[in-house]
Amino acid sequence: MTFSAKQIAEILHGEIEGNAEITVSRFAKIEEGKPGAISFLSNPKYTNHIYNTQSSIILVNKTFTAEKPLPTTLTLIRVENSYAALADLLTVINNLKPRKSGIETPVHISPTATYDSKQIYIGAFSYIGDNVSIGNKVSLYPHTYIGDNVTIGDDTIIYSGVKIYSDSIIGRRCIIHSGAVIGSDGFGFATEDEIFKKIPQLGNVIIEDDVEIGANTTIDRSVMDSTIIRRGVKLDNLIQVAHNVEIGENTGIAAQVGISGSTKIGSNCLIGGQAGLSGHINIGNNVHIGAQAGIMSNVEGGKTILGSPAMDAKGFFRSSIIFTKLPEMYKQLGQLQKRKEKGQ
Repeated sequence: MTFSAKQIAEILHGEIEGNAEITVSRFAKIEEGKPGAISFLSNPKYTNHIYNTQSSIILVNKTFTAEKPLPTTLTLIRVENSYAALADLLTVINNLKPRKSGIETPVHISPTATYDSKQIYIGAFSYIGDNVSIGNKVSLYPHTYIGDNVTIGDDTIIYSGVKIYSDSIIGRRCIIHSGAVIGSDGFGFATEDEIFKKIPQLGNVIIEDDVEIGANTTIDRSVMDSTIIRRGVKLDNLIQVAHNVEIGENTGIAAQVGISGSTKIGSNCLIGGQAGLSGHINIGNNVHIGAQAGIMSNVEGGKTILGSPAMDAKGFFRSSIIFTKLPEMYKQLGQLQKRKEKGQ
C-alpha cells in the first residue's frame, strides 16, 4: 500500500514540512532508511541519523529542532508523540488487511455455543465447548481450545494453540498470542502427613477489554473468586500469573515475570523482565519495578524499586557504588583489626 505525506498527516493530525505529495510504501528504521520508506524519530540518541537518512518521510515530535541541514529529499511530519503516532499509523494499515472469515473444517462446535457465523473466523481443528458465547468479529485461529461456559467479547483475536479453560471471561478487543493458557488450575496444595493435598480451584479468570497477552503466558484460575486482568493491561511472553492475582488497568509487564498468588498490582505500573513478586502483597499505582527485582513486601504507589531483595531506586544506586568497593573496604577493615590487636 502506498500513502502520500498528505494522507499520513491527515490520519495522524500532523503538520507537514516539505513535499506533501511524496509517497511511501514501507517502514524502515531511521538509520536504515531507503527512498520510499517512512521512519520515525523518538529516542534522542538516534537524532544524528536524521541528517543523513535516505527515508522519504520522518515522523518527529513537534518540539524537534534541526541543528544541521536536513536532506533535501526529506519530508517531516510533526506530531505530538512520534512513537505513539507510529503505532496509530501501523494500526490503520494493519486494519486494512483482509480479515479471515468463516468456519474451517474440521472443527468441533457445541450445539449450545452462541455466535454469528457471518461475523466470525474459526480455524481448523478448533474446539468450542458447551454454552460458549462468542461476540462479533472474533477470530479463533487453528488449534484453539475454548472450554465450557467461556465468554469472548467482540473483536477479540485468539491465535493458534491458545487454551482457554472453562468459565473464563474474555473482554472486547483483546489479543491472546499462541501458546497462552488461560484458566488453568492455580498452584494450591495443603500438606497433610507430609503429603501434598490438592485444593480444587473453583474460581475463574476475568480478562477485561483491550488486554494483550503474550505467547506462552499462563494465567491461573482462582480458588473461589476470580483472577482479574484489568482493562488495557499488556503482558509480554512467558509470564506466570498465579491464582487470585489482580493486575490494575494499563499496567505493562515484561517477559518471564512471575507473580505469586493473591498479589494485587495497581494501575499504570511497569514491571521489568524476570522480576519476581511474592504472594499476598500489594503494589500501588504508578510503580516501576526493575528487571530481575525480587519483591517480598508491599510497595507504595509512585515508587521505583530495583534489586533483589528490591529497594528504593536511590538506595539501590548508592548501594551499588559501595558493592564495587567492598573488597578494598574488607582489606582496610582487616588492616585496622590487626592494628587494634597490636595496640596501635
